[in-house]
Amino acid sequence: MSDAEKQKIKKLKKKLRLQEQQNREIRDQMAMQRTTFANERTLMAYLRTAMAVAAGGFAAIKFSNDFYLKGIGIILILGGIALTVYSLTRYRSKQKAIEGHHQRYAPTSHHHATLHRNRYNDADLMD
Repeated sequence: MSDAEKQKIKKLKKKLRLQEQQNREIRDQMAMQRTTFANERTLMAYLRTAMAVAAGGFAAIKFSNDFYLKGIGIILILGGIALTVYSLTRYRSKQKAIEGHHQRYAPTSHHHATLHRNRYNDADLMD
């Protein structure tokens, strides 16, 4: 194998390493988006459950003449409201933690590639 071919292979390997680093960063960003979507799905599940509990309480009050069932209905409605408040506070706290992680995340491969190119004048690296 000639020296020219070896140099060409070496440049291709550098490009491949850079592309792999960029792919890792994309994968990390997608993981952060999946985390945000999972938090939203969890909120929707909590709200769906809260609505079902409150609807059960409303049905118990509306369709019953028994004092005990009306009391249970009121408790269920209050439980649905409490679950709604809990789910919203939980969602907000998790979302703040996720956003804090997003702000602390700093992709570096593009920065390192720029520094390397500036230092070694390796313009072929970014082609």
